[in-house]
Amino acid sequence: MPGVMHFVPAGALDFRALLPEPPPVGTLAAEADLTAVRQAQAWRTPEQVAWAKLVERDNVFNYVGVIGPWFTSERLPRLAEFFARVGEDMKAMDRAAKLPFLRARPTTVDPSLQPCVALPTSTSYPSGSAMQAWVWGALLADMFPFRRKEILERAERAAWGRVIGGVHFPSDLVGGKRLAMVYLAEAWKSSGFQVGVEASRAELMRVALENVR
Repeated sequence: MPGVMHFVPAGALDFRALLPEPPPVGTLAAEADLTAVRQAQAWRTPEQVAWAKLVERDNVFNYVGVIGPWFTSERLPRLAEFFARVGEDMKAMDRAAKLPFLRARPTTVDPSLQPCVALPTSTSYPSGSAMQAWVWGALLADMFPFRRKEILERAERAAWGRVIGGVHFPSDLVGGKRLAMVYLAEAWKSSGFQVGVEASRAELMRVALENVR
């Protein structure tokens, strides 16, 4: 989306002050992190592999199974446009937030790991995928509270799919969730973001009502 005006300028944030350090290599916490990834790999089922592949390139309209069959970009163009702008913000946030930490991916720490999804070229902490899952989840739960519990459960599962996939540590996900809260706190200060949320909510509720009659 060339020339997009960001709701949150990522370059203005001090990520070292906003996020804790990931567990240093050699510590008990780091070993526990790695053990969790190993066990997720050892126990993953074909269904979990399929889930990891789905959320590898997740789309907000994949929430169709939670919200309803009418939850599509064709029926919700304003919501689609708003989430596309949020997505550009999150890409910038993810790049900027990783730079102070430069944590190696699980496969670098343990080359015997075998991810079932593509290995990203970026570093591991915080998880941009988890940030995305929780930003989407928080926004959709706010816009459509009738499915709040299911939406937030789906967000949690989407984030965990990256550990199942073998490309993130659990603490990366926690960092990503914290980053989502940072993003949302800053974004709500933007009048453009507020307008986008309200327009998306109104469209979502209108289409929902049209499809339950």
